[in-house]
Amino acid sequence: MRFLRALALLLLCAAGIFVSAQSVGDPLDINTATPRQLNSLPGFGPAYTRRVIAGRPYTAKNQLFTRGVVPKGAYERVSALIIAHRVSAQSPRNPHPQK
Repeated sequence: MRFLRALALLLLCAAGIFVSAQSVGDPLDINTATPRQLNSLPGFGPAYTRRVIAGRPYTAKNQLFTRGVVPKGAYERVSALIIAHRVSAQSPRNPHPQK
């Protein structure tokens, strides 16, 4: 019985470390983040999340502020936590034009 309790405690601690490592890891890409991920940013709620998603794609993270998606204070709170990876170019509409 003690062994099972110790094992359960160990697993819970390991899970907590894994979750913490994920939340402290790489910056959140505002071009691909899910609504849940955006809502987890400090000061962000459903309204900012909808605005961020509607304004995609971004070529730089400061476009959240310069485009008026979020106010300066909100941007300053999250700027160290986010990134805007460039979106890959979409394939051309007619890759094989007729000659």
